Amino acid sequence: MNAIKAQINHMEVEVQEGTTILDAAKKVGFTIPTLCHHADLKPQGSCGICVVEVEGFPAMKRACMTEMVNGWKIHTNSARVRAVRKTLLELILSNHEMDCPICIKNNACELQRLAATLGMTTLKYPQNFQKKKIDNTSVAIVRNPNKCILCGRCVQVCTEIQTVNALALSMRGFNTVITDAFDAGLGNSVCVNCGQCIVYCPVGALYEKSCVDKVWEVINDPGKHVVVQEAPAVRATLGEEFGMEPGSLVSGKMHATLRRMRFDAVFDTNFAADLTILEEGTEIVDRVKNGGKLPVITSCSPGWIKFMETFYPHLSEYVSTAKSPQQMFGALSKTYYSEIKGIPPEKIVSVSVMPCTAKKFECNRPEMNSSRYQDVDYVLTTREIARMMKEAGIDLKEMPDEPADDPMGEYSGAATIFGVTGGVMEAALRSAYFLITGKELEDLDILPVRGMEGVKEAEIDVNGLKLKVAVAHGLGNARKILDKVSTQLKNEGKSEYHIIEIMACPGGCVGGGGQPWGSNMARRARRGETLLKEDKSLPYRRSHENPSIKAIYEKYLEQPNSKKAHHLLHTHYYKRSKVDGKVILDT
Repeated sequence: MNAIKAQINHMEVEVQEGTTILDAAKKVGFTIPTLCHHADLKPQGSCGICVVEVEGFPAMKRACMTEMVNGWKIHTNSARVRAVRKTLLELILSNHEMDCPICIKNNACELQRLAATLGMTTLKYPQNFQKKKIDNTSVAIVRNPNKCILCGRCVQVCTEIQTVNALALSMRGFNTVITDAFDAGLGNSVCVNCGQCIVYCPVGALYEKSCVDKVWEVINDPGKHVVVQEAPAVRATLGEEFGMEPGSLVSGKMHATLRRMRFDAVFDTNFAADLTILEEGTEIVDRVKNGGKLPVITSCSPGWIKFMETFYPHLSEYVSTAKSPQQMFGALSKTYYSEIKGIPPEKIVSVSVMPCTAKKFECNRPEMNSSRYQDVDYVLTTREIARMMKEAGIDLKEMPDEPADDPMGEYSGAATIFGVTGGVMEAALRSAYFLITGKELEDLDILPVRGMEGVKEAEIDVNGLKLKVAVAHGLGNARKILDKVSTQLKNEGKSEYHIIEIMACPGGCVGGGGQPWGSNMARRARRGETLLKEDKSLPYRRSHENPSIKAIYEKYLEQPNSKKAHHLLHTHYYKRSKVDGKVILDT
């Protein structure tokens, strides 16, 4: 590539051809303010906040979209630039609900931060917007159009990265709005509840439907026994909510804090992740050895499951019937745990702390009642549990490290890597190798399935058996694999793959829709590295080595894929409409 030489605020800069003004300015120490721009998304230039002056051009340039040109003299902070930026921001604020102290994104709002950066103290334009109805139709996501600034990020991520197309721009000019199909509400759309729209929204226009008050109510009810589980990825992200470095590992501090919040038992979803590997791994081995339907596609991600039911229902018979770790834990909390503790299941309230908004949808699926009760009662996102901890006056940073409770708190390194893309595959292969050969896999770091590449493929030698595997994260990447599999099945009657891992969210659960604000791919990668490090530090790194997993089979479940295990730990799927995502009943 050719080098470009120019000036930014009288500073000489040399960059590669194709570099935007926005990125070039950073190289010489200038930050150009942005609002619609996001490092993970293609620049759209919809807000205009990043405008700059280029000598010789009467019109301003949008720095996020304009590439550097040899000899240009650029001014990023002239009086004219500052005046235009303030005017644009004032116009946005004039059509924005200004209740910042009670907004879900107070102190985490990019619009609020921008107003401070630009020194806004007064507004020229009066408030001029009509109150719009808040969309509460979804069990997982709330959409507040009164906060929307029409940056288009939610549409971009839903359309280009997730390829779900649940959101779109509608109308024109001042009447432009972002809405779902037929304006029927997200709960009546093809939305898969992945929450990536929430992660990328710069303001409080999208957020999780909270159950914080309900959880406080049951914690304070002496007639209820409240158990809590925390997903693998949460331990690598929760610290961010308390000012800790991204990727800080807070497993022990998290257990200690939940105990002090007066949960009656503090368990760990990682235990159920190990259980999932035994159930799913046994299923994989059975299909591989006995000529069952291949590939086996993992079933841990509820956003992916609803996506499959809506867009690829013809592949449902290839998806593992194993429930997600959350739902396995929920069923066992009201059966296995209920029996050994002598607590009636109707008195047990099962709460989960998840990185994922789709888990709220999953726990409310009508079939998730293997215990004869709703298996998981409430799902809290990472953000919600952080708010509860702060309400309780607890600073996570100051907490000691404590273990989770028995009998569902012990876990292996294979379980903890469930939270990062490729982790479920790696965990499954560690145990599948043992289940197929009776020997232990020596090199447990299966590097070909790691990393942030959207689609990863590998061939794994299992004592002479060549297993072809694929890993996809983000639903747009999942489409690439699923279309390939569909074509192979149609034309050849079989697929080249034996096992496929799919995670709905880019990066895996470390990038879930319920994770701390400010998530980007670089931060997701950092969180994932934390989980891989914890894996290496644990005494057991294979799910089948976990003593608590051995115990539950000996005492209660008999063996993987037993009749009892199938009843409690496995599920079935539906076909859904591509119009509204509703279940289509076979007739």
